[in-house]
Amino acid sequence: MEKQIIYNSDLHFEHKLWQSELAFWEDELKSFNNRLSELVTRWTDKKNLVQLEHYQNQFVLHGAVIDKLQDNIAMHEVNMSDHDIKGEDVLNHSFVKKHIEFRNKMETQRQIYADLKKEFFHFLSKHM
Repeated sequence: MEKQIIYNSDLHFEHKLWQSELAFWEDELKSFNNRLSELVTRWTDKKNLVQLEHYQNQFVLHGAVIDKLQDNIAMHEVNMSDHDIKGEDVLNHSFVKKHIEFRNKMETQRQIYADLKKEFFHFLSKHM
């Protein structure tokens, strides 16, 4: 079986993509929260207000997940930087394994967030 060589620069590139995606999600969450604030002042129906609170809670939880993902990327970057300082451009198996696990977390979170947005937009279109 042929060994695959994975370089810091390859992982760094993927980290940069993830950081951009997470920053975009943060901006979207700000917009969604602003929208919630507008709707809370206009709507009086208790059922709708309960739903708005649900979405507010979901957005807070997703924001916490974003923060954790950003922290994990930063830790990976520090680890890669340490390898660069030592002149090691090729990473060890365990670090690459962690990176792949993190990639899977990003994919899962991407789906969770997409589902949340779809549900929120469906709610808005139904009640607007």
